Amino acid sequence: MAERPVAVVTGAGRGIGAATALLLGQRGYHVVVNYLQDVDTAAAVVARIERAGGSAVAARADVREPGQIGELVGGLDRVDALVCNANVRQPVRASLEQTSWDELAGKVADELGGAFHITRAVLPIMRAAGRGRIVYVSSMSAGWTGKQQLAHAVSKAALNSFAEQVAADVGAYGISVNTVAPGAVRTEAGAAFMPAAMGEHLAGHSVLGRMVEPEDVAAVIGLLLDERTAALTGALIPVDGGFQVMVGGPPRLP
Repeated sequence: MAERPVAVVTGAGRGIGAATALLLGQRGYHVVVNYLQDVDTAAAVVARIERAGGSAVAARADVREPGQIGELVGGLDRVDALVCNANVRQPVRASLEQTSWDELAGKVADELGGAFHITRAVLPIMRAAGRGRIVYVSSMSAGWTGKQQLAHAVSKAALNSFAEQVAADVGAYGISVNTVAPGAVRTEAGAAFMPAAMGEHLAGHSVLGRMVEPEDVAAVIGLLLDERTAALTGALIPVDGGFQVMVGGPPRLP
């Protein structure tokens, strides 16, 4: 039996991360299901992958901590795909006057730290293989202007820029780097951050007329990891059910 390709998915215990891990397991990857706090949800994802005939392992690590990332990646002799999805700090809905510098700086540092450390850890493995796929999970909030979106929007915009720079640096090694930007996604994390009225507004003004499901985002991530899309790199792919189409560009939210 041929050796399985390896995918590392951060924040894979639930939501978009879990849906992505399950999809990659179905596609024959050995999936490293990273989690930080809830071992039970990560173990449940691993169990579902294995019941379907796939291969997976749960791996606890705080992606903001280089030492823990070293332990997560150090035992791997190959990494074919990296999906950076960990939501290490819940976004705070607050205006500039309601946001302290520490809150803003902390959110940006967590967002970038979670991508920076693990990307640096896997790049030598991918360069040695002469190939690799990296996908960052951002948010449509980076391009939206709305009340009380400051910390979340700024941190995601920083992540988008980071991804473009990484794409420019590593393309010559056969490594593609792309970003998906979900809109209103039906997840626990989204429900905690997004008021019900905003979710209804986004869904009602989209082409599909519904909220995006985690599986919708996972399907786009899977497409970006496919060998046949190797020439696609440095791209930001919206997964918003066509909301931007209906509003005619980056919207101003209520």
